[in-house]
Amino acid sequence: MSISLARVEAFLFRAEVKEPVKTSFGSIPLRSVLLLRVEDTDGAHGWGEVWCNFPPFSADNKMRLLETVICPAALSSTYLDPADAWHTLTARTHRWALQGAEPGPFAACLGGLDLALWDLTARRENKTLRALLNTQQALDAVPAYASGLNPDTAPETVARCREGGFRAYKVKVAFGADKDTRVVSSLAKDLRAGERLMVDANQGWDLVEARRMVPRLGAFGLGWIEEPIAADRPLSEWAELALLSPVALAGGENVMGYEGFSGLIGDGYHGVVQPDMLKWGGVTGAYAVGRRAVMAGRSYCPHWLGSGVGLLAAAQVLAAVGGPGMLEHDVMENPLREALGQPFPRVTNGAFPLPDGPGLGVEPDLQRSEEWLVTRAEYRAPKR
Repeated sequence: MSISLARVEAFLFRAEVKEPVKTSFGSIPLRSVLLLRVEDTDGAHGWGEVWCNFPPFSADNKMRLLETVICPAALSSTYLDPADAWHTLTARTHRWALQGAEPGPFAACLGGLDLALWDLTARRENKTLRALLNTQQALDAVPAYASGLNPDTAPETVARCREGGFRAYKVKVAFGADKDTRVVSSLAKDLRAGERLMVDANQGWDLVEARRMVPRLGAFGLGWIEEPIAADRPLSEWAELALLSPVALAGGENVMGYEGFSGLIGDGYHGVVQPDMLKWGGVTGAYAVGRRAVMAGRSYCPHWLGSGVGLLAAAQVLAAVGGPGMLEHDVMENPLREALGQPFPRVTNGAFPLPDGPGLGVEPDLQRSEEWLVTRAEYRAPKR
């Protein structure tokens, strides 16, 4: 059954938080969410989300891209399926992205649109997204870890998350050798049986510093060390760190394109592959990358830091891929996360249960989220 879109709605939300997300590249003082709602000519609908957590106001630019070029292009054609739409629109907008020097924002908008089309298709067929992707066997729950831990408040956050059902945690590092070592040592010492600890440097070290810190922090028995150096550093640097590290290296959220991920998986320096489907590729790209990563013996742990729509998308794709892998579950303050993904699943004994409803299995509560709504726009297909 083909897809012929009648309209696309975009909703931009922004919420103030008391504790910003703290990373080695800077802080995220606001939580922004850009949602898409697509509707076909038969009235079926689906939800998507566009990556926009950094810089803090990057969502405003993406709203304009949707309005001026992407939605008009998407609404002017009929597609065989969501993958056909993603490939078609990626090709059609390629020169525009180059001309505007904005391949990242274009890819993020197309990734969010791709998710919405997959959600629409699954709802139309009355299947969960994971069942639509994997008709043979898909998981009904996926392992999850608490992400985004601020090193300044990490012990308290771990205690809160442990109480909330988590059994794995990831703390931010690359704030100085002494501070990193002190925080990781303290958290590792207090882990309980069966719990895991990971660290995320957010590309925060150069090679000289990474040579020192990767072995030092890895000695605490970490699950992985994420993005110790910039994602675009030469393979020789990743190769060296992979040999120096006593634990797996992780990355992928800042990689784009099939060729980029094929190289990352094939080179073997990343034991943990972490694409962000709403930065690049949508469900179409992420599912392909996830399957390939697992086939190559890697762990597939999709990256996400946004609302419940994107979180459920990452969970559904991970469930379709299978394992090994874990779901990244942001646990820092964000009122939009749960309000925009109802009913919101709760982690239990380290696992994130997936809803049985069609598509993503959740709906944004627009009434509950109205106080954070900044902009809403609607785009309609031309008369055919």
